[in-house]
Amino acid sequence: MKKILIDTNVILDIALERQPFVEKSKEFFRLIVNQNIEAFLTATTITDIYYITQKVSGHNKTIGFLKSLTRFINIAGVDAVSILNALNSGMTDFEDAVQTETAKTNAISIVITRNKEDFEGSGLTVFNPNEYIALVMDN
Repeated sequence: MKKILIDTNVILDIALERQPFVEKSKEFFRLIVNQNIEAFLTATTITDIYYITQKVSGHNKTIGFLKSLTRFINIAGVDAVSILNALNSGMTDFEDAVQTETAKTNAISIVITRNKEDFEGSGLTVFNPNEYIALVMDN
């Protein structure tokens, strides 16, 4: 199976127990663990998750969540090349542009997100969690 990059919104669905998405996102993460899928978050996604989640859950609970996440999710470093490419990408959402360029730098061709339209024209193959679950289960 190819390497995948997970968008911030999928992680936040679990961290903040956002309905109606939390159950499918949890199922998606069980699939990653059970199928030994090589999954990544960008380093900037980790900081975004912390910033958003700690406001609701507090520092200690958020740090605990992130530590547990890093047991089965890899962290892709964001470098100057990725940032510069994101700035010149033409994508309207800078966060998504950084994720796209970091994925490309790390030879990751698939992104999992609930907002597929945000990655149109990125050159990445884009699935929502439900689609990716179905794809893996059919193979």
